[in-house]
Amino acid sequence: MTGTRPAIAHAPPPPHDAVQRAATTENQAPSGREPAVGKWVLAATIVGSSMAFIDGTVVNVALPTLQADLTANAAQVQWVVQSYSLLLAALILVGGSLGDRFGRRRVYGLGVALFALASVWCGLATSVEQLIGARALQGVGGALLVPGSLAIISASYSGEARGKAIGTWSGFTSITTALGPVLGGWLVENASWRWVFFINLPLAAIVLALVAWRVPESRDPDANRGLDWTGAALATVGLGAVVLGLTNAAADGWTDRLVIGSLIGGAAALAAFVAVEARGRAPMMPLSLFSSRTFSGANLLTLLLYAGLGGALYFVPFNLIQVQGYGSTAAGAALLPMILILSLLSRYAGGFIRRFGAKRPLVLGPTIAGIGFALFARPGVGGSYWSTVFPAVVVLGLGMAITVAPLTTSVMNAVEERHSGLASGINNAVSRAAGLLAIAVFGIVVAGAFGSGLRDRLADTEQLDRARHAVFAQEDELAAIRPPADLPPEQQAAVDEAIDASFVDGYRLAMLIAAGLAFTSAGIAWLMIGGKPATAPPQDAVPA
Repeated sequence: MTGTRPAIAHAPPPPHDAVQRAATTENQAPSGREPAVGKWVLAATIVGSSMAFIDGTVVNVALPTLQADLTANAAQVQWVVQSYSLLLAALILVGGSLGDRFGRRRVYGLGVALFALASVWCGLATSVEQLIGARALQGVGGALLVPGSLAIISASYSGEARGKAIGTWSGFTSITTALGPVLGGWLVENASWRWVFFINLPLAAIVLALVAWRVPESRDPDANRGLDWTGAALATVGLGAVVLGLTNAAADGWTDRLVIGSLIGGAAALAAFVAVEARGRAPMMPLSLFSSRTFSGANLLTLLLYAGLGGALYFVPFNLIQVQGYGSTAAGAALLPMILILSLLSRYAGGFIRRFGAKRPLVLGPTIAGIGFALFARPGVGGSYWSTVFPAVVVLGLGMAITVAPLTTSVMNAVEERHSGLASGINNAVSRAAGLLAIAVFGIVVAGAFGSGLRDRLADTEQLDRARHAVFAQEDELAAIRPPADLPPEQQAAVDEAIDASFVDGYRLAMLIAAGLAFTSAGIAWLMIGGKPATAPPQDAVPA
C-alpha cells in the first residue's frame, strides 16, 4: 500500500502523496532556516503521527474487553473500527487538498485537535453507540492529520536534508507502531481500555504547542481548484451503506429490508461517485489515471491483499484473548514480530526492484503473505505461541516486507510525475476501503461458520437442552458468549469448549479466504504489472 503502514489495527499512517505535493510548496524552508526549525518540525510531526499510529494499533487489542464492558454484539464491535476507517478512507484525499489550499500547519493542527477531542469522547463513552460516533469523529480528524506530517516535513526541508528528515520520521514512527500494541495491551490489562484513547491527550497537547510555536506555515500556490465535496459525500454514503448492509446481513439475513436497501443504496451512491469523478472539474480520484494498466493492476492488487490483511488481522485478537486465553498485553505483543520485520526489511526491498523490476517482488511477496495467512488457519484451540502464532506472523511479515516498496514504486512510476502524489493518495484510500469492506465480509463468514458449528456441537447433547436457549440468544456475540452461570461445572466446560471450537471454525475460514485473496493479488501482479526494472524509491522512503 503506497505510503501506508499496514499495522495490526488499521492505524492511520500518512500517505506518500504528502511528500509529492509538498515538493512544489511556495513556502519551502530555505536551507539556512532548516537547522533552526527542523528539530521542532520533526518533533511535531513524529509525535502527531505517533498519536495516530498508537491509537490505530491498540484499538483491536482493546476490542474484546470493551465488547464485554459495553455489552456489545459482534456487529457493533465491528463498527468501532469501521466508523473510523470509513471517514478516513472517504476524506483523506480531501484532507490533503485542504492542507495544500489553506495551509498545512493550520489543517494539521486542526486535525490533531479534533482527533484529541474525539479521543476524549471515546474514553468517556458509556455505550457502544457513543463510542462508534466518537470513532467516526476521530476518522474526520485523522483525515486532516494523516496527510499533513510528511507534507510539513517536505515543506520545511530541501535537498538531502529532506531525505534524512523523512528517514528519521520513518524510524521513530516504526518504533511507535511496533510498541503501540504492547502499550495498549498493558493499559487494557492494568488500567482500562479507556486509557487507550486518553493517552492521546498529552501527545496532542505537545503537538499543538510545537505547531503553534515552531512549525512554519506552507501551502501549494497551485492548489486553487475546487474541493470535491460531492465526490467525498458520495464515497462516504456509498461505502457506509454497503458496509451497513454487509454487517447487518450477518445477523438479519440477506432478505432483511434494511440490508437490501442499504446494499442497493450504497451501490447507487458508488455508481454516482464514479460518474462525478468522470465528469467533475476537480475530481479527487481522476479516472484517467486508471488508463494505465500498471496503475490499475497495482490498485487491484492493493484492494485484494489489504482486504485479506485487514479482514484477517481484525479477528486475531479475538481468537487470542477470547479463545486461546491470552492476556491483553500478550495479545498486543503477538504480532510484534511482523511489524518489526516489515519496518526493518521494507527499505531493502528496493534492491529487488532495481535488479528485477517490480513485477517479480509483487508476485513473490503476496504469495508468501498468502502462505502466512494459511499458517494462521492451522492451529486449533491451545498450543504454545511459538508453534502456533509465531510462524504465521513471521511469514506474513516477510511477505508484506517484500511487497510494500515495489507496490509504492509501481504506483508512483505508472503515472506522470505531476500526478504521483495524487496517485499515491488514491492507492492509500483504496487500501483503507479494502480493510473497511473486508471486516464486514469476513464478519459474515465468521458468524455463519460459528453459528453452524455451534448448533452442530450442541445438537446431540440432551443434558445441554437447558443451555441451548441461553447460548443461542447470545449468538451474535460470537466467542464472547457465556453459558448460564447455574449450569453444573462439567456442562459449563462442554459449552465453553463448543463455543471456542466453533469460533475457530470461522476464524480458520477467514484466514483461508485471506490467503486466497493474497494468492489472487499475486496473479494480478503477474498479469498486469510491468516487468521491466524500475527506479526504486529512496532508501528513506516511507514503507507502509
